[in-house]
Amino acid sequence: MLAMNELKLGTVIDIDNQPYQIVYTQHIKVARGGASLRTKLKNLVTGQALEKTFSGGDKVEAADLQRQKANFLYKDKTKYYFMNNESFEQFELSNEEVGFVGGFLKEGVTVDTLIFNDQPVSIKAPTKVELEVTEAPPGIKGDTAGSASKVITLETGAQIKAPLFINKGEIIRVNTETGEYAERV
Repeated sequence: MLAMNELKLGTVIDIDNQPYQIVYTQHIKVARGGASLRTKLKNLVTGQALEKTFSGGDKVEAADLQRQKANFLYKDKTKYYFMNNESFEQFELSNEEVGFVGGFLKEGVTVDTLIFNDQPVSIKAPTKVELEVTEAPPGIKGDTAGSASKVITLETGAQIKAPLFINKGEIIRVNTETGEYAERV
């Protein structure tokens, strides 16, 4: 059982036999009343959003999730395909289940799979991945009146902002949690 002060971003809890991940929290303290925690939750199975407020004495059950390693195989228009590294079984997740992290997955990358009731429900990609730049407009000297960045395209098709000195063909690291440029390799 988790108390209110143990509920943090990313924690997965069980509500009505469904896994919900906490995606937003706000602590509220009223003058004479007790503290409460306002949360926004995402159902990992259906993708539904839920807002729930917990008061000081509330306890909630942590979701019974297993974690397993899997390799990303390929993607089509609506699904991402993975292979479990232990059982070698293949499974698929929809674009909504993978989220924007899918834009940074290339073939062969190892991800952590969250499994609820023997069913894969979500993945966690490595924090940083190395990707090749396939398109980068030239950075023009003195072109820093606004922000000193430009939009580049990566080998996976994702577009991110990067510094002006990044060129086509270079390998860069991208933070998959924020979708931002991290460094040049």
